[in-house]
Amino acid sequence: MKTIALKSAKIKNIFQQLEGNFGGEIQKDAKEYILEIDNQMGQGLIKGMTFNSGISYLEFDMTFSEDFQLVTETTEETPICFAYCAKGKVAHSFGLDKKKRVLENFQTGILTSKSLQDNVIYFEKNVDIKITLIVVNPIKSETDVKTLNYKLQNLFYKENISENYIYIGSYNLKIAEKIQQLAAVSQKGIVRSLMIESLVQMILALEIEQHSEDMKSANQKTGTLSAWELTSVKELSQFINNYPERNLTVTDLCRKGGLSPSKLQEGFKLMHGRTVIDYIREVRVRKAENLIKNTDLNISEVVYSIGFTSRSYFSKIFKSKYNCSPKQYKAKQMAMAI
Repeated sequence: MKTIALKSAKIKNIFQQLEGNFGGEIQKDAKEYILEIDNQMGQGLIKGMTFNSGISYLEFDMTFSEDFQLVTETTEETPICFAYCAKGKVAHSFGLDKKKRVLENFQTGILTSKSLQDNVIYFEKNVDIKITLIVVNPIKSETDVKTLNYKLQNLFYKENISENYIYIGSYNLKIAEKIQQLAAVSQKGIVRSLMIESLVQMILALEIEQHSEDMKSANQKTGTLSAWELTSVKELSQFINNYPERNLTVTDLCRKGGLSPSKLQEGFKLMHGRTVIDYIREVRVRKAENLIKNTDLNISEVVYSIGFTSRSYFSKIFKSKYNCSPKQYKAKQMAMAI
């Protein structure tokens, strides 16, 4: 098993060490570092960024060609690490050859450790993994007591002293949706940085919320869905996004995903907070807004291209979401273009 020891907590230094071990080439866009790997070590991307708030994020979207363990040593000022596994699974231990805890697909984890403690993350070969790590650094002075960092210290440290602690949470599909949005950010420069920071903060909020909900109940709220069923719900959601114009029914989706109607509806309420039909309608309206804004299609052409058969019905739900009719929205876009 290959071992990589990270000697620095700074994103720039981390990527230099990863590049030295895995090869590839580092690209930088504003504050974001991206390492693309396509060699005998594996295939995929590693991304990372540090924000002014003292919060950093690191994402592995990789398939490694051999087992390896990533070892990091905390400093005297120990951070709080929030993790979410969007694909595959990884394991963690405090120190080498210690008890391992597994973070599976769609699970969130929160980690704190003692000062100068080794933290080890284990990656298996030939397993597609996607894990997002959000690291919250501790405050360094009395002037920081109103910050999020300070509030999280009070929540996860005992008497302001960190200990070895790991929490593995319930399945959470809402976070998976935010991870997808993070991957879909196509802008460059400062706009990209701001959008990534906003989504990272949203993911952090959802992970804290998940922890709070789990702590209120002795039985974790995983529902009745298995990891395989959750994966199927995620894939069906993506299918709807890719083909909003198709006249999809609950029966069609159940057959495609191998799920019962009750499992399908439960999954969509977990991931999107709405029923299947409501989600299809939401996707279509978002697609329509994009077409009205960015194409020369007239309203009738937009309506039929996204699968609606009634223009009046489309106008009603569009106005409910955007507080104006499709015609008014089109006129505003044309006026702005002029």
